[in-house]
Amino acid sequence: MIRGTNKIPVEEQVLNTINKYELIAKGDRIVVGVSGGPDSICLLHVLNLLKEKLEIELFVAHVNHMIRKEADEETEYVKDFCKKFRVECFIKKVDVEKIAKEEKKGTEETGRSIRYDFFNEIFKKVKANKIATAHNLNDKAETVLLNIIRGSGTSGLKGIEPKREGRYIRPLIETTREDIEDYCFQNKLEPKIDKTNYESIYRRNKIRNDLILYIQKEFNPNIIKTINRLSEVVSEESEYIEKITQDTFRNICIENTNEQIILDLKKFNSLELVIKRRVILYTISKVVGNTVGVEKVNIDEIIKLCKNNIGNKYLTPTKKIKILVKNNKIFFISTK
Repeated sequence: MIRGTNKIPVEEQVLNTINKYELIAKGDRIVVGVSGGPDSICLLHVLNLLKEKLEIELFVAHVNHMIRKEADEETEYVKDFCKKFRVECFIKKVDVEKIAKEEKKGTEETGRSIRYDFFNEIFKKVKANKIATAHNLNDKAETVLLNIIRGSGTSGLKGIEPKREGRYIRPLIETTREDIEDYCFQNKLEPKIDKTNYESIYRRNKIRNDLILYIQKEFNPNIIKTINRLSEVVSEESEYIEKITQDTFRNICIENTNEQIILDLKKFNSLELVIKRRVILYTISKVVGNTVGVEKVNIDEIIKLCKNNIGNKYLTPTKKIKILVKNNKIFFISTK
C-alpha cells in the first residue's frame, strides 16, 4: 500500500475544499456516486463522518456495468457498506458493452453516460440538490495531460473543476490518490480494486500508468501538484476573461430569444481576436446549451465570415446551429 503524502488528515482536506469552493451548504441533499473503489468509498466515508457537522443528507447511486466478473461482488460490497453506515443505496445493473455496440460508441463514453443518467435519475427521485463524484487531484492532472494531447485550448488546462453547473461537486479534487488509498487502509475500509485501472488499455490509463510515472521519474516527482497549480492559475484567469466576455456579449447583443441570438456586426468586428472567439463560444452555448463539436477551425471561419460580410452567407459548425451574417447583424439560429 502506498503511504499518504499529505500530513493534513483527509477529513480536513475535504472540509477545506468544501469551504474553499463553497461546495456544500447546510441542508443539502447529496447523491454520492459510488463504484466501490478507493476514491468513492473514501468520499462516502468522509462525507458520512462530516454529515452531522455539515447538516446534510446522503444517498448513494451505484451502477453495475456488467463488464468484469468482479462487478456483482463490488455491488454487494457497496450494498453492505451503505447498510453498515445507514445510507440509502440505489443500484442499477446494465450491460454497458452491449449498449456501446448497439449505439456504436466507446465503452468508456457509454459507461459514463449511463452513470450520470442514473445519478440524475436518483437526484430527482430523492429531491437532492447536489451530486458528489470522487474525482481526485490525480484525476485532474491526468485530464489536463489528456486535454493537451487532444489539442484543446486553454480551457482544457483547467482540468476537472471543483463544481459544475451548481449541481456536481468534487470534494476530493484537492486530495491525492495516495492519501485516499492511505485513508482507506488506516480506516480498514477494504475497497474493491478495479485491476483494469492498472492496464494500459485506454488512453487515460496510459497517461496514468506510463506517462505520469515517466515524468515523475525523469523530470518532476511532484508533477501532480505542479499541474494542479497551473490549473488553478488558468481557472482564475479564465473566470476573469469570462466576466469580460459576458459584459461584451450584453453590449453587442441586439436580440436574445430561445430560437436565436442576434449580435451587432460592427461592434463584434471591433473586438480583440481573443474576445471574439470567447463571444462566439459563449453565444453558441447560450443557443445550443453547449459547444460540443465546435472546433477552432469553425470559430476562425465565423470570424472570417463576419469580417468579409459578403452577401447572405452562413455557416453550420454543428447540426444544431446556423450562423448567418445579414444587414450588419450576426444571427445565431437554433436548428434543433
